[in-house]
Amino acid sequence: MAGSELDPGASPLALFGAELRRLREEKGITQEEIADYTHVSKSLVSQIENAKRTPQWDFTEQVEKLLDLKGEPLLRLMPLVVKSGPTWFRQWPKVEATAHSLRTWQPLVVPGLLQTRSYARAILRGQPGITDERVEEATEARLARQTVFDRPEPPIYAAVIDEGVLTRPIGGAKVMHEQLSHLLTILTHPCITLQIVPMDAVPTIGLLGGFVIAQQPQGPDTVYLDSAADGEVTDREDRVRTVNVRFDAIRSYARPVNETADVIREKMEMFHSE
Repeated sequence: MAGSELDPGASPLALFGAELRRLREEKGITQEEIADYTHVSKSLVSQIENAKRTPQWDFTEQVEKLLDLKGEPLLRLMPLVVKSGPTWFRQWPKVEATAHSLRTWQPLVVPGLLQTRSYARAILRGQPGITDERVEEATEARLARQTVFDRPEPPIYAAVIDEGVLTRPIGGAKVMHEQLSHLLTILTHPCITLQIVPMDAVPTIGLLGGFVIAQQPQGPDTVYLDSAADGEVTDREDRVRTVNVRFDAIRSYARPVNETADVIREKMEMFHSE
């Protein structure tokens, strides 16, 4: 079987896949049963077991419940599996995966949950000293986070970006054309809205950096703040309140949602696909 060829020592993702298969078979549970319980496809379960897809936090938590794994052997592997950033960031994917709504402001780049593979790879490759292997690992981890929109009840996602994001040639013309085309497709998702702040209307408060606000079904809201050095993930009430006010202020400068597609199409003319 393909699963028997997987080397658990090859990577944290391979270890997770091997452990999931071992624990599932010990309990006499099929891939179909896991798929039905977690509301994903059987092929996704198979890909996770074969280290071809990165598991999400909510998927792992549901599998733990189904298999009655009191010791949380799979959840303990998640910080190693989700290597999408430094230590301070690793709690964010779990927050993101369980959020009821997500609101983000990005003044420089397309938000991570809306990035294409090529665009994400181009951004990650810009980190000083990063290896090609690490770029690919981080790219896969970022794309895996996007499966949050595949949930039966995906979060309400409201993104506000600066107009300059659409013209900054990350990765070159071909990558940008693909990325902008992807944004047009995303606009058809019933839970996603994207608004653009004109270049000549960016409030100074928006220049302080990007951020994401996650609203949970239960518990306090959590924010993720970008910075040039270490970022910050916090649910401190005063910090969350300040960021909420900042988001509302920036959003007040944005074009209406129904103008977004036209602006993107206009900017796509700058990047003719080869």
